[in-house]
Amino acid sequence: MSNSSLHESNSRPSSPEHATPSEERRFPVSPGEMERGGGGDLHSRKLTKKASRSKQKQTQPLAVRNHNAIIKYGSLLLLVGQMVGLVMLMRYSRTHTDGELYLASTAVFMMEVMKLIICLGVVFYQTGALGTELYNHVWASPHEMLKLCVPSFLYTVQNNLLYLALTNLDAATYQILYQLKILTTALFSATMLGRRFTKTKWASLIVLTCGVAVVQVSGSSDHEASENEDRNRLVGLVAVLCAACTSGFSGVYFEKILKGSDVSLWIRNIQMGLPSVIIALVTVFINDSEEVSRKGFFVGYSPLVVSVITVQAVGGLIVAVVVKYADNVLKVFASSFSILLSCIISAFAFDFRPNLLFLVGAFLVMLSTAMYSKPPSKKRGLVHQRGKQPLPITHAGGL
Repeated sequence: MSNSSLHESNSRPSSPEHATPSEERRFPVSPGEMERGGGGDLHSRKLTKKASRSKQKQTQPLAVRNHNAIIKYGSLLLLVGQMVGLVMLMRYSRTHTDGELYLASTAVFMMEVMKLIICLGVVFYQTGALGTELYNHVWASPHEMLKLCVPSFLYTVQNNLLYLALTNLDAATYQILYQLKILTTALFSATMLGRRFTKTKWASLIVLTCGVAVVQVSGSSDHEASENEDRNRLVGLVAVLCAACTSGFSGVYFEKILKGSDVSLWIRNIQMGLPSVIIALVTVFINDSEEVSRKGFFVGYSPLVVSVITVQAVGGLIVAVVVKYADNVLKVFASSFSILLSCIISAFAFDFRPNLLFLVGAFLVMLSTAMYSKPPSKKRGLVHQRGKQPLPITHAGGL
């Protein structure tokens, strides 16, 4: 072989099958492969991972899948039960009284005490060292406790406002108007956390506002409000609006100061529960000191009132535990179904008769909830969800 031919054969790249790693990198890559990450490696890894997840799901034991389904749909039932049951019980307890009406401030205080006792019991059961946990996370963390006083105060105010709202509004109207907490949470997230939202989410907030406005203009109410002159729809509306604002701000503030924290849910509830109990007790004496001194702290209490307090305390903690098992679709379904169920129960229990405007507004609110919870596309999700953390569970009894 001549020198020229030898030089030519040495300079010519070998076939891809026999190429060395350094030679493989010199081979041209097609535009389609470049889009998939160069040589198709990234694309093939994604397909392999997807196929393995699908295969793992198919080979999952039937008992495990049934167990997951029970947890998932059991969470849905608990969410709906909490959303509807507490509102109905609270409305009934505020409108059906044979004697004296119980004081909302004392009910909020008892709810906070009960919730704190439950959390203390759970921490003691889990760790067996309640004193050590309290020292480490309460006594030895004054700065964090001070920061948590802000949401504790706001949640206490919020709970008192919700009692006031359900005294003056029927349950169905309350359920719809209180969905404004989605709007307030989004606005506070955008201003305080710099969070960006897709056009669909902003459109859903506009639809939500329109739906709430239509429901308020409709004037639908139950016969309890029309028969009792003490009921004031405007007072109920203002109370719901203020409660939605406190819910949105306190939730975003809670997320801002505690992002990245690894403290357990029960310890966090204890940290917030201690100042909440003190704030709630102060609220009792600021708002109702004369009533308490004349009629007693537990005036108007009955088994129904005790049930309301228990459901609010225990139900909120249960929902906080199980909400992580419910995906966005189930949460939207729970929210929409709770509105429908509230309308149906109100029609039978409180003689609630919705008109056409109310039904249109309710539909718009449910539509906006579905639009807001719709996940963004993959390309936009990388932009809009970068650094995004899930919103915290509120401390306000799961309302």
